[in-house]
Amino acid sequence: MAEQLLPVADALARVLDGAQLLGVEEVAVGEAHGRVLASPLTALRTQPPADVSSMDGYAARAADLASEATLKVVGESAAGRPFSGTIKPGEAVRIFTGAIIPDGADTVVMQEEAKAAAGQVTLPATRAGRYVRKRGLDFAEGQTLLPAGRRLTARDAGLAAATDHARVSVARRPRVAIIATGDELVAPGTGGDPNRIVASNPIALAALLRQEGAFVSDLGILPDKLDAISAAIRLARHNVDVLITLGGASVGDHDLIAPALKAEGIDLAFHRVAIRPGRPLLLGVAGPLRILGLPGNPVSSYVCALLFIVPLLRRLQGRTDFAIPLEPAVLGRDLPENDQRQDYLRARIERGPDGRLVATAHDRQDSSMVALLVGSDGLLVRPPHAPAARAGEPCEVLLFKD
Repeated sequence: MAEQLLPVADALARVLDGAQLLGVEEVAVGEAHGRVLASPLTALRTQPPADVSSMDGYAARAADLASEATLKVVGESAAGRPFSGTIKPGEAVRIFTGAIIPDGADTVVMQEEAKAAAGQVTLPATRAGRYVRKRGLDFAEGQTLLPAGRRLTARDAGLAAATDHARVSVARRPRVAIIATGDELVAPGTGGDPNRIVASNPIALAALLRQEGAFVSDLGILPDKLDAISAAIRLARHNVDVLITLGGASVGDHDLIAPALKAEGIDLAFHRVAIRPGRPLLLGVAGPLRILGLPGNPVSSYVCALLFIVPLLRRLQGRTDFAIPLEPAVLGRDLPENDQRQDYLRARIERGPDGRLVATAHDRQDSSMVALLVGSDGLLVRPPHAPAARAGEPCEVLLFKD
Protein backbone atom coordinates (compact mmCIF):
# COMPACT_ATOMS: atom_id res chain seq x y z
CA MET A 1 0.00 0.00 0.00
CA ALA A 2 1.39 3.39 -1.00
CA GLU A 3 2.42 5.77 1.77
CA GLN A 4 -0.19 8.49 2.35
CA LEU A 5 1.45 11.85 1.69
CA LEU A 6 -0.14 15.29 1.83
CA PRO A 7 -0.38 16.99 -1.60
CA VAL A 8 1.77 20.09 -2.05
CA ALA A 9 -1.23 22.41 -2.52
CA ASP A 10 -2.87 21.13 0.68
CA ALA A 11 0.38 21.51 2.61
CA LEU A 12 0.76 25.12 1.45
CA ALA A 13 -2.86 25.85 2.39
CA ARG A 14 -2.17 24.61 5.93
CA VAL A 15 1.00 26.68 6.19
CA LEU A 16 -0.91 29.81 5.16
CA ASP A 17 -4.09 29.05 7.12
CA GLY A 18 -4.71 31.91 9.54
CA ALA A 19 -1.56 33.79 8.53
CA GLN A 20 -2.26 37.52 8.47
CA LEU A 21 -0.58 40.89 8.59
CA LEU A 22 1.68 40.96 11.65
CA GLY A 23 1.45 44.65 12.37
CA VAL A 24 2.09 48.11 10.98
CA GLU A 25 4.84 50.65 11.50
CA GLU A 26 6.02 53.86 9.92
CA VAL A 27 9.46 54.25 8.37
CA ALA A 28 11.26 57.13 6.71
CA VAL A 29 10.65 57.15 2.98
CA GLY A 30 14.38 56.70 2.44
CA GLU A 31 14.17 53.37 4.29
CA ALA A 32 11.01 52.11 2.58
CA HIS A 33 12.63 50.23 -0.31
CA GLY A 34 11.77 46.53 -0.06
CA ARG A 35 9.10 47.03 2.59
CA VAL A 36 5.42 46.18 2.05
CA LEU A 37 2.84 48.96 2.04
CA ALA A 38 0.32 48.57 4.84
CA SER A 39 -2.10 51.12 3.38
CA PRO A 40 -2.60 52.62 -0.07
CA LEU A 41 -0.18 55.39 -1.02
CA THR A 42 -2.08 58.58 -1.85
CA ALA A 43 -0.47 61.67 -3.34
CA LEU A 44 -0.15 64.61 -0.94
CA ARG A 45 0.47 67.06 -3.79
CA THR A 46 -0.15 67.56 -7.49
CA GLN A 47 2.77 67.00 -9.86
CA PRO A 48 3.63 69.19 -11.59
CA PRO A 49 1.92 71.71 -9.32
CA ALA A 50 1.51 74.15 -12.23
CA ASP A 51 1.98 74.21 -15.99
CA VAL A 52 5.75 74.06 -16.57
CA SER A 53 8.12 74.08 -19.50
CA SER A 54 9.70 70.88 -20.75
CA MET A 55 12.37 72.79 -22.70
CA ASP A 56 14.74 75.73 -22.46
CA GLY A 57 13.39 78.43 -24.75
CA TYR A 58 10.75 81.17 -24.81
CA ALA A 59 7.23 81.21 -23.41
CA ALA A 60 4.75 83.07 -25.58
CA ARG A 61 1.14 83.34 -26.71
CA ALA A 62 0.25 80.96 -29.55
CA ALA A 63 -2.08 83.68 -30.85
CA ASP A 64 1.02 85.78 -31.56
CA LEU A 65 2.69 82.93 -33.47
CA ALA A 66 0.24 81.98 -36.16
CA SER A 67 3.25 82.83 -38.33
CA GLU A 68 6.81 83.85 -37.60
CA ALA A 69 6.93 86.92 -35.36
CA THR A 70 9.37 89.09 -33.45
CA LEU A 71 8.37 89.57 -29.80
CA LYS A 72 9.61 91.74 -26.98
CA VAL A 73 11.40 89.78 -24.19
CA VAL A 74 10.02 91.09 -20.88
CA GLY A 75 11.71 88.77 -18.36
CA GLU A 76 12.60 85.21 -17.54
CA SER A 77 11.16 82.23 -15.67
CA ALA A 78 13.48 79.69 -14.05
CA ALA A 79 12.74 76.65 -11.91
CA GLY A 80 12.04 77.99 -8.44
CA ARG A 81 12.05 81.62 -9.69
CA PRO A 82 8.92 82.21 -11.78
CA PHE A 83 8.14 85.30 -13.82
CA SER A 84 5.82 87.40 -11.67
CA GLY A 85 4.00 89.32 -14.37
CA THR A 86 1.55 88.51 -17.14
CA ILE A 87 2.56 88.13 -20.78
CA LYS A 88 0.74 90.60 -23.00
CA PRO A 89 0.24 90.45 -26.76
CA GLY A 90 3.53 90.82 -28.57
CA GLU A 91 5.62 89.70 -25.56
CA ALA A 92 7.70 86.65 -24.66
CA VAL A 93 9.59 85.42 -21.59
CA ARG A 94 12.90 83.53 -21.55
CA ILE A 95 12.10 80.22 -19.86
CA PHE A 96 14.05 77.21 -18.64
CA THR A 97 13.17 73.54 -18.21
CA GLY A 98 10.93 72.98 -15.19
CA ALA A 99 10.01 76.64 -14.84
CA ILE A 100 6.37 77.70 -14.42
CA ILE A 101 4.65 78.95 -17.58
CA PRO A 102 3.90 82.66 -17.03
CA ASP A 103 0.33 83.90 -16.91
CA GLY A 104 -0.85 84.74 -20.39
CA ALA A 105 1.50 82.28 -22.12
CA ASP A 106 0.31 78.96 -23.53
CA THR A 107 3.25 77.64 -25.56
CA VAL A 108 7.03 77.31 -25.53
CA VAL A 109 9.43 77.60 -28.44
CA MET A 110 12.72 75.78 -27.87
CA GLN A 111 15.80 77.98 -27.89
CA GLU A 112 17.30 76.20 -30.92
CA GLU A 113 14.40 77.57 -33.00
CA ALA A 114 14.68 81.11 -31.67
CA LYS A 115 16.68 84.07 -33.00
CA ALA A 116 17.44 86.37 -30.09
CA ALA A 117 18.50 90.01 -30.42
CA ALA A 118 18.79 92.83 -27.90
CA GLY A 119 15.53 92.74 -25.95
CA GLN A 120 13.75 90.83 -28.69
CA VAL A 121 13.35 87.33 -30.06
CA THR A 122 12.09 86.07 -33.42
CA LEU A 123 10.10 82.85 -33.09
CA PRO A 124 8.64 80.54 -35.73
CA ALA A 125 4.96 79.67 -36.02
CA THR A 126 3.80 77.20 -33.38
CA ARG A 127 0.70 75.87 -31.64
CA ALA A 128 -0.73 76.15 -28.14
CA GLY A 129 0.52 73.62 -25.60
CA ARG A 130 3.81 72.81 -27.29
CA TYR A 131 6.54 71.85 -24.76
CA VAL A 132 4.13 72.53 -21.89
CA ARG A 133 3.77 69.97 -19.09
CA LYS A 134 0.26 70.52 -17.82
CA ARG A 135 -0.52 70.75 -14.12
CA GLY A 136 -1.18 67.23 -12.77
CA LEU A 137 0.38 65.52 -15.79
CA ASP A 138 2.08 62.97 -13.49
CA PHE A 139 -0.37 62.72 -10.59
CA ALA A 140 -2.91 64.75 -8.66
CA GLU A 141 -3.31 65.40 -4.94
CA GLY A 142 -5.53 62.72 -3.40
CA GLN A 143 -4.87 60.21 -6.18
CA THR A 144 -4.12 56.65 -5.00
CA LEU A 145 -0.96 55.55 -6.75
CA LEU A 146 0.12 52.32 -5.02
CA PRO A 147 -2.08 49.68 -3.36
CA ALA A 148 -1.67 48.18 0.08
CA GLY A 149 0.18 44.86 -0.04
CA ARG A 150 2.72 46.01 -2.63
CA ARG A 151 6.41 45.48 -1.94
CA LEU A 152 8.09 48.78 -2.71
CA THR A 153 10.61 48.83 -5.51
CA ALA A 154 13.27 51.52 -5.84
CA ARG A 155 10.95 53.25 -8.32
CA ASP A 156 8.07 53.04 -5.84
CA ALA A 157 10.18 54.63 -3.11
CA GLY A 158 10.99 57.48 -5.47
CA LEU A 159 7.30 57.93 -6.24
CA ALA A 160 6.44 57.99 -2.53
CA ALA A 161 8.99 60.76 -2.02
CA ALA A 162 7.72 62.67 -5.06
CA THR A 163 4.18 62.60 -3.63
CA ASP A 164 5.57 64.41 -0.54
CA HIS A 165 5.54 61.51 1.92
CA ALA A 166 8.32 61.85 4.49
CA ARG A 167 7.20 58.61 6.16
CA VAL A 168 5.41 55.53 4.84
CA SER A 169 3.14 53.04 6.62
CA VAL A 170 4.54 49.52 6.10
CA ALA A 171 4.07 45.99 7.41
CA ARG A 172 6.19 44.83 10.33
CA ARG A 173 8.96 42.53 9.19
CA PRO A 174 8.55 38.87 10.24
CA ARG A 175 10.98 37.55 12.84
CA VAL A 176 12.43 34.19 11.85
CA ALA A 177 14.76 31.90 13.78
CA ILE A 178 16.73 29.03 12.22
CA ILE A 179 17.98 25.98 14.14
CA ALA A 180 20.17 23.36 12.48
CA THR A 181 20.33 19.93 14.12
CA GLY A 182 22.75 17.06 13.65
CA ASP A 183 25.80 15.61 15.40
CA GLU A 184 27.58 15.53 12.06
CA LEU A 185 27.26 19.28 11.34
CA VAL A 186 29.99 21.91 11.69
CA ALA A 187 30.09 25.61 10.87
CA PRO A 188 31.63 26.82 7.60
CA GLY A 189 35.40 27.07 7.87
CA THR A 190 35.72 24.08 10.20
CA GLY A 191 34.90 21.23 7.82
CA GLY A 192 38.28 19.53 7.53
CA ASP A 193 37.08 16.32 9.19
CA PRO A 194 35.63 13.93 6.55
CA ASN A 195 33.22 12.62 9.20
CA ARG A 196 31.58 16.03 9.40
CA ILE A 197 29.30 18.00 7.06
CA VAL A 198 29.44 21.77 6.68
CA ALA A 199 26.08 23.30 7.60
CA SER A 200 25.36 25.38 4.49
CA ASN A 201 21.55 25.32 4.85
CA PRO A 202 21.31 28.11 7.45
CA ILE A 203 23.36 30.42 5.26
CA ALA A 204 21.31 29.84 2.12
CA LEU A 205 17.96 30.04 3.91
CA ALA A 206 18.85 33.14 5.88
CA ALA A 207 19.83 34.90 2.64
CA LEU A 208 16.61 33.80 0.91
CA LEU A 209 14.40 34.91 3.79
CA ARG A 210 16.15 38.24 4.30
CA GLN A 211 15.53 38.82 0.62
CA GLU A 212 11.83 38.43 1.49
CA GLY A 213 12.00 41.08 4.20
CA ALA A 214 12.46 38.92 7.31
CA PHE A 215 14.63 39.54 10.34
CA VAL A 216 16.56 36.27 10.60
CA SER A 217 18.34 34.90 13.67
CA ASP A 218 20.63 31.90 13.29
CA LEU A 219 20.45 29.99 16.58
CA GLY A 220 23.31 27.72 15.62
CA ILE A 221 23.84 23.97 15.40
CA LEU A 222 22.31 21.66 17.98
CA PRO A 223 23.27 18.04 18.70
CA ASP A 224 20.82 15.21 18.19
CA LYS A 225 19.58 15.42 21.77
CA LEU A 226 15.92 15.79 22.61
CA ASP A 227 16.43 18.07 25.61
CA ALA A 228 18.67 20.48 23.67
CA ILE A 229 16.22 20.72 20.77
CA SER A 230 13.23 21.11 23.10
CA ALA A 231 14.99 23.88 25.02
CA ALA A 232 15.77 25.78 21.81
CA ILE A 233 12.15 25.52 20.68
CA ARG A 234 10.99 26.69 24.09
CA LEU A 235 13.32 29.70 23.94
CA ALA A 236 12.35 30.72 20.42
CA ARG A 237 8.60 30.13 20.45
CA HIS A 238 7.67 33.38 22.21
CA ASN A 239 10.20 35.58 20.41
CA VAL A 240 9.67 34.86 16.73
CA ASP A 241 6.89 34.55 14.18
CA VAL A 242 8.40 31.61 12.29
CA LEU A 243 10.77 28.95 13.59
CA ILE A 244 12.66 26.83 11.06
CA THR A 245 14.43 23.63 12.00
CA LEU A 246 16.87 21.98 9.61
CA GLY A 247 17.33 18.22 9.73
CA GLY A 248 15.75 15.66 12.03
CA ALA A 249 12.32 16.03 10.43
CA SER A 250 11.91 12.41 9.31
CA VAL A 251 10.96 9.43 11.48
CA GLY A 252 14.30 7.73 12.16
CA ASP A 253 15.87 7.14 15.57
CA HIS A 254 17.87 10.37 15.29
CA ASP A 255 15.04 12.47 13.90
CA LEU A 256 13.96 14.40 16.97
CA ILE A 257 12.06 17.46 15.72
CA ALA A 258 8.62 15.87 15.94
CA PRO A 259 9.28 14.39 19.43
CA ALA A 260 10.66 17.75 20.60
CA LEU A 261 7.56 19.57 19.40
CA LYS A 262 5.38 17.01 21.14
CA ALA A 263 7.40 17.47 24.34
CA GLU A 264 6.65 21.21 24.13
CA GLY A 265 2.93 20.58 23.64
CA ILE A 266 2.95 21.59 19.98
CA ASP A 267 0.78 19.52 17.64
CA LEU A 268 1.74 18.76 14.07
CA ALA A 269 -0.50 20.12 11.31
CA PHE A 270 1.20 17.72 8.91
CA HIS A 271 4.26 15.48 8.65
CA ARG A 272 5.46 14.30 5.23
CA VAL A 273 4.39 15.84 1.94
CA ALA A 274 4.07 14.40 -1.57
CA ILE A 275 7.04 16.37 -2.87
CA ARG A 276 10.48 15.57 -4.22
CA PRO A 277 12.85 16.76 -2.89
CA GLY A 278 11.53 17.40 0.60
CA ARG A 279 9.13 14.65 1.65
CA PRO A 280 10.03 14.76 5.41
CA LEU A 281 8.56 18.23 5.84
CA LEU A 282 6.53 19.03 8.93
CA LEU A 283 4.46 21.91 10.26
CA GLY A 284 3.74 22.71 13.88
CA VAL A 285 1.42 25.52 14.95
CA ALA A 286 1.45 27.10 18.41
CA GLY A 287 -0.92 30.07 18.43
CA PRO A 288 0.45 32.59 15.90
CA LEU A 289 3.81 30.79 15.72
CA ARG A 290 4.52 28.48 12.83
CA ILE A 291 7.30 25.91 13.08
CA LEU A 292 8.50 24.36 9.86
CA GLY A 293 10.75 21.34 10.09
CA LEU A 294 12.73 21.14 6.86
CA PRO A 295 14.79 18.19 5.64
CA GLY A 296 18.52 18.28 6.24
CA ASN A 297 19.65 17.86 2.64
CA PRO A 298 20.49 21.36 1.36
CA VAL A 299 18.54 21.19 -1.90
CA SER A 300 15.49 19.79 -0.12
CA SER A 301 15.57 22.54 2.49
CA TYR A 302 16.00 25.27 -0.12
CA VAL A 303 13.18 24.01 -2.32
CA CYS A 304 10.84 23.65 0.67
CA ALA A 305 11.74 27.14 1.91
CA LEU A 306 11.04 28.58 -1.52
CA LEU A 307 7.69 26.81 -1.87
CA PHE A 308 6.33 27.15 1.67
CA ILE A 309 8.21 29.70 3.78
CA VAL A 310 8.53 32.44 1.17
CA PRO A 311 4.72 32.56 0.58
CA LEU A 312 4.19 32.51 4.36
CA LEU A 313 6.49 35.50 4.90
CA ARG A 314 4.77 37.37 2.12
CA ARG A 315 1.33 36.68 3.60
CA LEU A 316 2.51 37.80 7.06
CA GLN A 317 3.48 41.12 5.49
CA GLY A 318 0.13 41.51 3.78
CA ARG A 319 1.47 41.01 0.27
CA THR A 320 -1.11 40.32 -2.40
CA ASP A 321 1.43 38.51 -4.61
CA PHE A 322 2.38 35.84 -2.06
CA ALA A 323 2.11 32.90 -4.47
CA ILE A 324 5.25 31.69 -6.23
CA PRO A 325 4.37 31.96 -9.95
CA LEU A 326 4.90 29.16 -12.45
CA GLU A 327 5.65 29.94 -16.08
CA PRO A 328 4.87 27.92 -19.21
CA ALA A 329 7.73 26.16 -20.98
CA VAL A 330 8.46 23.14 -23.12
CA LEU A 331 10.61 20.16 -22.28
CA GLY A 332 14.15 20.09 -23.58
CA ARG A 333 14.43 16.32 -23.16
CA ASP A 334 12.24 13.25 -22.62
CA LEU A 335 11.09 12.50 -19.08
CA PRO A 336 9.72 9.26 -17.61
CA GLU A 337 6.36 8.94 -15.90
CA ASN A 338 6.11 10.26 -12.38
CA ASP A 339 4.97 8.59 -9.15
CA GLN A 340 2.68 10.01 -6.41
CA ARG A 341 5.05 12.87 -5.51
CA GLN A 342 5.22 16.27 -7.17
CA ASP A 343 8.72 16.71 -8.58
CA TYR A 344 10.76 19.91 -8.60
CA LEU A 345 13.63 19.09 -10.93
CA ARG A 346 16.67 21.32 -11.16
CA ALA A 347 16.93 22.40 -14.77
CA ARG A 348 18.58 24.63 -17.31
CA ILE A 349 15.91 26.99 -18.58
CA GLU A 350 16.68 28.97 -21.72
CA ARG A 351 14.75 30.97 -24.30
CA GLY A 352 14.35 29.03 -27.55
CA PRO A 353 14.43 30.47 -31.10
CA ASP A 354 10.63 30.79 -31.03
CA GLY A 355 10.71 32.76 -27.77
CA ARG A 356 9.41 29.94 -25.59
CA LEU A 357 11.21 28.80 -22.47
CA VAL A 358 12.89 25.41 -22.86
CA ALA A 359 13.47 23.45 -19.62
CA THR A 360 16.06 20.69 -19.64
CA ALA A 361 16.24 18.71 -16.40
CA HIS A 362 19.71 17.69 -15.22
CA ASP A 363 20.50 13.99 -15.36
CA ARG A 364 21.22 13.80 -11.63
CA GLN A 365 18.82 15.17 -9.04
CA ASP A 366 20.50 14.11 -5.79
CA SER A 367 19.25 16.46 -3.06
CA SER A 368 22.73 16.88 -1.57
CA MET A 369 24.20 18.50 -4.70
CA VAL A 370 24.42 22.23 -3.99
CA ALA A 371 26.61 23.04 -7.00
CA LEU A 372 23.93 21.60 -9.27
CA LEU A 373 21.36 23.88 -7.62
CA VAL A 374 23.56 26.89 -8.33
CA GLY A 375 24.05 25.72 -11.91
CA SER A 376 20.29 25.66 -12.52
CA ASP A 377 18.02 28.45 -13.75
CA GLY A 378 14.99 27.13 -11.94
CA LEU A 379 12.85 24.11 -11.21
CA LEU A 380 10.88 22.02 -13.68
CA VAL A 381 7.58 21.05 -12.03
CA ARG A 382 6.18 17.56 -12.64
CA PRO A 383 2.73 16.85 -11.18
CA PRO A 384 2.00 13.59 -9.35
CA HIS A 385 1.37 10.64 -11.68
CA ALA A 386 2.40 12.67 -14.74
CA PRO A 387 2.74 10.34 -17.76
CA ALA A 388 5.97 10.00 -19.68
CA ALA A 389 6.61 13.10 -21.77
CA ARG A 390 8.66 13.82 -24.88
CA ALA A 391 10.93 16.77 -25.65
CA GLY A 392 8.90 19.71 -26.95
CA GLU A 393 5.81 18.92 -24.88
CA PRO A 394 4.49 21.66 -22.54
CA CYS A 395 5.50 21.89 -18.91
CA GLU A 396 5.69 24.48 -16.12
CA VAL A 397 8.76 25.96 -14.48
CA LEU A 398 9.63 28.00 -11.43
CA LEU A 399 12.36 30.45 -12.34
CA PHE A 400 14.94 31.50 -9.77
CA LYS A 401 14.70 35.27 -9.40
CA ASP A 402 17.94 35.95 -7.54
